[in-house]
Amino acid sequence: MSLSTLLCFIGASMALTLAPGPDNIFVTAQGIARGRRAAIITALGMCSGISIHTVAAALGISALFYSSLLAFNLVKYAGALYLFYLAVKTVRHRSAIALPHGEELPSAALFRRGFIMNVLNPKVALFFLAFLPQFITPGPHRFPLQMLLLGAIFMVQAIVIFSAIGWFSGSIGRLLLSRPGMARKFDLLTAGVFATLGLRLALIER
Repeated sequence: MSLSTLLCFIGASMALTLAPGPDNIFVTAQGIARGRRAAIITALGMCSGISIHTVAAALGISALFYSSLLAFNLVKYAGALYLFYLAVKTVRHRSAIALPHGEELPSAALFRRGFIMNVLNPKVALFFLAFLPQFITPGPHRFPLQMLLLGAIFMVQAIVIFSAIGWFSGSIGRLLLSRPGMARKFDLLTAGVFATLGLRLALIER
């Protein structure tokens, strides 16, 4: 793999990561709702899911989602149901915003939330299956290793960008939530984001 190809891949990856999409919306909502820490940890969970998709693409497992509509739909609806569950939980517990001191969501729970959301999106698996091979030097023995390398690079740049998004959205959240009555409104906003992302995932087609 040449240096120019690698630089082209990094540039394309950054452009795709910065493009408006459900991942950006999810991290931004977490930052506004729960602050910088929650947004960054959630982003780390989401980006860790990239490792699963990369390995799956390298081993050819992701091709199963392309060839089997049943497998695609099973993962898709599982992800959608998980997002709907988060929406209902946010409304029922009214804890998305302004949790009292000492009642912050554990880091493991935030990380797991981002990780599950990413892994249970078959579109991400198909994206890596289609995107990564475009930058790989032909050769049967090189393919898996290059796929893993490119996936790792994509994951690192995604961590940097999503963490920055989480940091800045957390700053905005601090400013907005300093106003009385805003916390309850952001509970509903966060639930709406979860529900919208769940509906969007449920309606996507292979």
